[in-house]
Amino acid sequence: MENLALIDSFSEFKDDKLIDRVTLMAILEDVFRNALKKKFGSDDNFDIIINPDKGDMEIWRRRVIVADDDLDLENEEITLTEARKIEPDFEIGEEVSEEVKLIDLGRRAILALRQNLISKIHEHDNTNLYKQFKDLIGEIYTAEVHHVRPRVVILVDDEGNEIILPKEKQIPSDFFRKGDNVRGIIESVELKGNKPQIIMSRTSEKFLEKLFEQEIPEVFDGLIMVKNVVRIPGEKAKVAVDSYDDRIDPVGACVGMKGSRIHGIVRELGNENIDVINYTTNIQLYITRALSPAKVSSIKINEETKRAEVFLKLEEVSKAIGRGGHNIKLAGQLTGYELDVIREGNVAEEEDDVELTEFSDEIEAWVIEEFAKIGLDTARSILKQDVNDLVRRTDLEEETILDVMRILKEEFNA
Repeated sequence: MENLALIDSFSEFKDDKLIDRVTLMAILEDVFRNALKKKFGSDDNFDIIINPDKGDMEIWRRRVIVADDDLDLENEEITLTEARKIEPDFEIGEEVSEEVKLIDLGRRAILALRQNLISKIHEHDNTNLYKQFKDLIGEIYTAEVHHVRPRVVILVDDEGNEIILPKEKQIPSDFFRKGDNVRGIIESVELKGNKPQIIMSRTSEKFLEKLFEQEIPEVFDGLIMVKNVVRIPGEKAKVAVDSYDDRIDPVGACVGMKGSRIHGIVRELGNENIDVINYTTNIQLYITRALSPAKVSSIKINEETKRAEVFLKLEEVSKAIGRGGHNIKLAGQLTGYELDVIREGNVAEEEDDVELTEFSDEIEAWVIEEFAKIGLDTARSILKQDVNDLVRRTDLEEETILDVMRILKEEFNA
């Protein structure tokens, strides 16, 4: 009965760990065989009978009967005298099967058995967990915030699995509280020791691609393909889409009426500005679309160096570069070309123009740098801008911009 009682106590793990009974019994047999090897030196002559339905087991040891003075291998042989205590009719040379009780293994061995079983079940769970999340790499997953630390957020899913969201995988504007539901993609699964470490990301391009697939039915159904995604998390992203069906406008379908379809994605990404463009194999047209909202005059491409000279009117330069240089950087990443901006304009006017750095004695360096971020590095390029537009596109105050314009106007007597 002690065998059955021990298995019943072991079976607690079946419910706690959601392990099926057959697997539990297989682990149990392996654990017992290891215990028998330690106790008797070998388990070759032992039969372990496990009934997965009833959850009970028996251990039987087979030994060959030898004369009383010929006993050499105690584990494999038994004397005739000892054998006849089991069955009076036994003779030398016959095989005896005798049940081994758990108590015969000793208290210490039984405690070691239990500890070994716990270890084996955890190992089994971790292997299954590793395989489960390996198959989920690149897929959107939702989990609840369990603990917020300075460099990492610890999440827990419905099954109690721990998922890690590192600081560098979070969108800069992300702010989480305990109990919040968080969406991201499973980016990687690594074994740390025997325990799988599951890493989530919200900054990956794959996350944005999967959000399109989840939120836009035509993408989910395969009618629209997401060809490429580039992003600066929390700031700006560009997504190139295409459709095999000429009747479907891929950009219109993704954006929706007045941005209704893409609004949920933008909100999920902390109001990240998402440009959706039509993909094309015509590289000149592709670059032109990628630089939107700027209007490109012409493009000169060097296929060998993968560089492109983009010619723009002066008033379009700042639009092409974008705030912080984000627009031109993402356009280059999207198309795979390094983009060089070439300004077009009145030749005489350009010759008369002055680099903004020439005014460093009157304009502070950080202000000059702020204008440079949006492609304005000459006096005339700034004077042509609208003050309200500059306030919107830079981090400068209106008063600061007006002071700069006053200084520049004095130079040109404008």
